Amino acid sequence: MGYLPRLLLLLHIALASGGAQADLVVVTSQKSGIEHLSRQEVVNLYMGRLRTNTAGNAATPLDLAVDTPERVEFYRLLVNKESADIKAYWSRLVFSGGARPPQSAENIDELIRMISQTPGLVGYLPRKQLDNRLKVIYEFSVSP
Repeated sequence: MGYLPRLLLLLHIALASGGAQADLVVVTSQKSGIEHLSRQEVVNLYMGRLRTNTAGNAATPLDLAVDTPERVEFYRLLVNKESADIKAYWSRLVFSGGARPPQSAENIDELIRMISQTPGLVGYLPRKQLDNRLKVIYEFSVSP
């Protein structure tokens, strides 16, 4: 095998493995005291079981609007559930008085604005939408 075919094969493998990475990241404000969340903390936060991280910092989840592609992908990666399952989960909790679902932002621009202005809010967005007002506190891996 010549040099060029080997180079193309290596490039293909590198791109294929990079494409398997999830594009969503969990973020908070640069002003927030939250530096990192574990996967279980993110699950507990978004399923209404946690309002502070293990360091005691207040954490409030912020969702995107129902059925946005990012929200569908987020819950699939986080708890392997569809939008209807999440809606049914929250309906049961709200009906029993157990908890309230996360507040929602209409779109990613609103989510970024809200998180950057309110330390303690936690949201998710595609990595390519990050800006200097936000910090990543959890990244999905290929094998959760």
